Parts: sequence; structure tokens; C-alpha cells
Amino acid sequence: MANSGGSSGMTHLMSLWLYLALFAYTTCSPGFSNNSKTHDLDMLDEVLKYYDRRALPTSREGVPTVVTCSIFIRSFGSINPSTMDYEVDLYLRQTWYDHRLKQLNLGTSLDLNDPALVKRIWKPEVFFANAKHAEFQYVTVPNVLVRIMPGGNLLYMLRLKLRFSCMMDLYRYPMDSQVCTIELESFSKTKDELNLRWTEEHPVMLYDNLKLPQFEIERVNTTLCREKFHTVNLFFMGEYSCLRAEFYLRRSVGYHLVQSYLPTILIVVISWVSFWLDVNAIPARITLGVTTLLTISSKGAGIQSNLPPVSYVKAMDVWMGACTTFVFAALLEFTLVNYMWRKRPETLSGSSMPNIITVKSSKAVADNEKGDPTNASAPVQTTARFDTKLHAKRIDKLSRVVFPALFLGFNIVYWLYFMC
Repeated sequence: MANSGGSSGMTHLMSLWLYLALFAYTTCSPGFSNNSKTHDLDMLDEVLKYYDRRALPTSREGVPTVVTCSIFIRSFGSINPSTMDYEVDLYLRQTWYDHRLKQLNLGTSLDLNDPALVKRIWKPEVFFANAKHAEFQYVTVPNVLVRIMPGGNLLYMLRLKLRFSCMMDLYRYPMDSQVCTIELESFSKTKDELNLRWTEEHPVMLYDNLKLPQFEIERVNTTLCREKFHTVNLFFMGEYSCLRAEFYLRRSVGYHLVQSYLPTILIVVISWVSFWLDVNAIPARITLGVTTLLTISSKGAGIQSNLPPVSYVKAMDVWMGACTTFVFAALLEFTLVNYMWRKRPETLSGSSMPNIITVKSSKAVADNEKGDPTNASAPVQTTARFDTKLHAKRIDKLSRVVFPALFLGFNIVYWLYFMC
């Protein structure tokens, strides 16, 4: 009898182990998981038969539906000052609670990427207020996802490529800082029906290896905003919920140092070579002055072609204007020097004869001191033309110092004013 009882206990224990093993196999096997997903989809089809996607999740409660939003920036670039816009490739994530989907009693999250099925569920009607152009990503499949989580919470995520407007202040260009925004707003539902909120943690996330060609992102601020709309006859339509993300950008001046500042500095310095050429080298000095003036003018036109025609003076305008002035002043300096070099002798007042200046040669002075008047030569006569040539050469020598000193002083004032 004892042996019979022990055998019966062992049999029950073995049966229990076999049942647990079979349960673990059926629940963990892929076939069982697929059956569970199929069951969830069947339940979703049943729920959507009586689901009205036109009604807000909280319309019966009489309170606004709260939608929590976040943005993941995949790429940020093509910031164009001439058109004052920039392009962004981003993921828009929206989360809200819908009690109508709570009755699914899901064990795990259910992901949906079928556009036809996604259209049957209520989604927030939002738009980007400051977007100029938008593209939805279809490669290789429509980049949209609706995740129904246990408890009735939904995650709606889609990938977009957008071009946003950014009103830039180019007064300090190219040493400027800009604030570009992304504005997400409710399109048809007022704040009494729909409220947009940023997520508490990381509302705007940037890709780890994100780099901008000419700008550096200093910081990102997220705020709430309100928008009011009126019709043509000034009929008030309502106040709409709005989210704003502000990107504080600082332009990197390295590109412009290489492409704009250094070439123009060299052009100005080359124009000073004219001061070391002989006054009689008229073709060389004219060619050098005209060539540098045309080069600096074409360089300034190329820079301005990439900028909008704003009504105020930019830092680059001040620089190009100063460099053009220095090159033009070097050409005017040669004109003055050449005029003084070729100037005719001045005459005495009331006389048609030139003003004679008697100068004895050094040999004649020595012979006179020795008492040999026969070897004394006749005095050398010059005119006032000697003085104008001397002044012309002095102007050239003075310009070799004055022009670099003035240009250095301008650089000190320019960089201290616009960099600080």
C-alpha cells in the first residue's frame, strides 16, 4: 500500500511538470505569438466597426484631448540666407489616450503601419505653421506607425521632410547668430477641444552625429504658444494650441575667412605694390590699379549674389566697401603723383620766364676755394619743376606707411565691433 501511494504521487508530479513544459512551449513558440497577434488584429477589427474616427477621444467628457508631442531631428541643414529658410528631416511623435481602444485588452503593444488601417483611427489634425514645403517619406514603405499600447494609449509617428521659413537678421553677417523655429499647431480644433503639450523629457532630440556646414546649434528651447484666427469679415474663429521649438544658431566664420576675407585682404595688399614702382612706370601702375579695382568689384558682386537685397547695411557690406575704397584710393594716389611729376614749372608773378634757381656744381665750388677761377664752371640752372618731382616721390614714400597703417586700424575697429 505504501509503494502504491508513492507511485501515485510521483505520477501526479510528473504530470504537473509535463503540463508546465507544454504551457511554456505553447506560449513562447512563434506560432503561439503569431496566433496572439492575429487575435489582437481580429479584436481591433471588431472594435473599429463601432469606432467613430471623427469624434475626439474625450468629446463625451467635455474636456480637451491632450496630445503629447516630441520631435527627433535626423538632419538639419540647407540654411539659405537668400531665401531665408532651412530644411529639416524629422520624426514627429504624438501620444494620447483613447478609452475606446482600451477594451482590446492587449497583452503587448500592437504596431500598425497599414495606411488604410491607420486612417480608421482618430489622429490629431496638426500642421507646421511656418513650413514652406513638406514631403512625406514613402521609401521603401510609407514611413508611418501607429502603436496601440495596453491601456488605450496610442503612439503616432511619421517621418517628414520639411522646409521652414526663418526670418534672419543679417546685420552682422557673416558673424551673425540666428533663431530659427519649428511651429506645430492644431489646424481645426480649438484649445477647448485639443491641447498640444511637449513631452517632459527630451521634447526635441538631435541626431548624435548631426553637423551643420556653416552653423553651430548652441541650444534648443521649447515653449507653448497661442494662435488666434479671424475670417475676412473679422469674425473671431477661436484660439488654437501651438508648440514652438527655437533653435539658436551661430554662424561659423571659418568659411567666409577663406572665401571672402583673405582674398580681399590680398587684393588690397597687391594694390600697394604700385607705391614701390617708379613714377615713370605709367602702364604698369595703371594696369595694377585697374586690375585690382575690377577684381575687388567682381568679388563683392559674387558675395552679394548669395544674399537677399535687404535695406540695411551688413557687416560684409562694410568690409567690401572699405576694401574697394582702399584699392580706389591707391589708384587715385598714382594719379596725383603722376600729375605732380608731369607738372610744368611755375612762373614768377608778372613774368613769363620760369623761376630760375642757380645752383653751382660741387666741382666749381672746390675750384673757387682753390683760387682757380678758370676751371670754375658756369652755374647750373634748374626750375621749380625740381620741387614738384621731389614732392611726388615723397607722396609715394608716405603712402607706403599711411595705407597699411590705416588698413590695420580699420581691421582692429571692424573685428572688435562685429565680433563682440
